[in-house]
Amino acid sequence: MSQILVVDDDAAIRTVIAQSLRRAGHGVTLAASLAEADAALSRAVPDVLVTDVMLPDGDGLDNLRHLRASHPALPVIILSAQNTLSTAVRATEAGAYDYLPKPFDLDALTSAVDSALARADPSPAERLGQDEGALPLLGRSPAMQAVYRVIARVVSNDLTVLVSGESGTGKELVARAIHDLGPRRAAPFVAINMAAIPRDLIEAELFGHERGAFTGAAARTAGRFEQAAGGTLFLDEIGDMPLDAQTRLLRVLQSGEFTSVGGARPIRADVRIVAATNRDLTSRISSGQFREDLFYRLNVVPIELPPLRDRGSDISLLARHFLDGAAAQGLSHRRLDDGALALLEAHSWPGNVRELENLMRRLAVLARDEVIDAGAIRTMLDVAFEAPGEDAGIGPAIRALINRIAGERPGALDDGTLYARVIDEVERPLIEAMLARHGRNQLRAARALGINRNTLRKRLDSLGIGTTRVLDGNADAG
Repeated sequence: MSQILVVDDDAAIRTVIAQSLRRAGHGVTLAASLAEADAALSRAVPDVLVTDVMLPDGDGLDNLRHLRASHPALPVIILSAQNTLSTAVRATEAGAYDYLPKPFDLDALTSAVDSALARADPSPAERLGQDEGALPLLGRSPAMQAVYRVIARVVSNDLTVLVSGESGTGKELVARAIHDLGPRRAAPFVAINMAAIPRDLIEAELFGHERGAFTGAAARTAGRFEQAAGGTLFLDEIGDMPLDAQTRLLRVLQSGEFTSVGGARPIRADVRIVAATNRDLTSRISSGQFREDLFYRLNVVPIELPPLRDRGSDISLLARHFLDGAAAQGLSHRRLDDGALALLEAHSWPGNVRELENLMRRLAVLARDEVIDAGAIRTMLDVAFEAPGEDAGIGPAIRALINRIAGERPGALDDGTLYARVIDEVERPLIEAMLARHGRNQLRAARALGINRNTLRKRLDSLGIGTTRVLDGNADAG
């Protein structure tokens, strides 16, 4: 018997839908909120999810992107009383299998559920083997073949894996491959980006929280460890994890148990851990930003992803794949001529595979001709960042950094995040290097940088850089 999870805060609608689906021979589980739905998903993954948009504790469409990450194969049918084009477009873009405006016909809903259960054709995102924004794990180069061999050796066991590589090289796709090819593939794959979570919320996100654990905790919420029970937990950008959260994660890896924030009952951590970073963790260990013991716990099986510039033979394969994927999503079908391929292979790709993907999508939309030549490629690469004249005062290193940031995410030069990104990639490592050089002594590090210690302290707080040894002026005088 197929199992359907129905999420709606209107008890009458839940009852009517449940009766209709049960008459059609389906098992039905009911939830009145996102929290109840998450709890039901943690117990068992249904065959189809039917959910309203406006729920007491959040937006069902916003939550759908999270579901696509943790349950990529779960068909989701969206119900909404906001019968606008915008809602329909949002539902489609978020990866919904179907969208039914309220009031809806019960026969139409039953038919949509049956269609979702019997579907033979995967969605465009599934045809690419990825969710929106991810990268395909493709390549025939020797560097990628080495990566494949390591993955093949680890899929059948639960060893912890640490994936490292530059931004845009496809680290999450490695984690997904390990999950999808291993014995845990029927259980959830849950991803969390440490750099995207506020520092004071990371522990609650990872381990969940009890009702009343902190202001605003109106109900018990399962964390990512519970959500991934039986499956894989992907800890992205692990190098940005705060030290106090690192300590708690280390205890979980050592004991195999955790407690939720505000809780007392130990919970078994039945997950496989795959972590990823684009940072040099050994240098962060030296600067006191990453625990050495946690590094060794995570780095049981290291996988180093090569930058795209080191796998030039894969560029044409990836470019064609992205163009085919764009065509499968309804965009114009494009082809690359030999000159275009040669130019792509000569480019340095500071944004790696993600930059190539974004370029191919732009070409699928904006290129005038079906056959793309070198001129079209050159024009699109120039659009990413038009290099200023020599009198603009921007050196080649900064120009390369800006080009890489632009390649990693379209719109990065216009969305107000450029300064923060440059500061994070230039000022942070400079300060950390000086602190490490001078034994974590802030006064000496400030002198080396040519700033006063109060300024350095403010920058340390702003950048979230901790220190373990601080000497004042008198103690440092000798």
